[in-house]
Amino acid sequence: MRFLKKTEQEQQKNELTISFHATVALIGLFGGFIWSVIGYISFYLNFTRVGPALALMPWALGDWKNGWLGQLIGIVFISLLSIAVAFLYRMIFAKVNHWWPGVVFGFVLWAVVFGVLQPIFPGLKPLPSLDLNTIITNICLYVVYGLFIGYSISYEYHERTVHEGESIQS
Repeated sequence: MRFLKKTEQEQQKNELTISFHATVALIGLFGGFIWSVIGYISFYLNFTRVGPALALMPWALGDWKNGWLGQLIGIVFISLLSIAVAFLYRMIFAKVNHWWPGVVFGFVLWAVVFGVLQPIFPGLKPLPSLDLNTIITNICLYVVYGLFIGYSISYEYHERTVHEGESIQS
């Protein structure tokens, strides 16, 4: 019995724990990567006319941004940008351990990109000019992305504060 207690204590000491901020950054990175790859697949299969390269449109010069290289660099850019989006979610909704804030957050992100920021994206038509498939596909992608980011962060916050008693600073 004594041997088991010692083994459990050693095992707990040996477990690698990362900070909550690092966890949020990883959730953002992988969420951006996963959902921008799915967005590229949707673009490739013609479910939407907007691919990940849209994120490069305000800055990138040349026609390469419209090809596969632009889509690939767009995926990397969205993955990195998603880290900041994850921290934004963490500041606003991390304490709400439910799925609906993530869905709302994703829909608001879609509205900001396709409504408010549309003028800075030269390749993006105004919302009324987009076809229904593009609108529905992108709403779904943004909502599921928000759900992934939101629920993952809220769940991790809840696990660390309630179950482990960790103090997470705002």
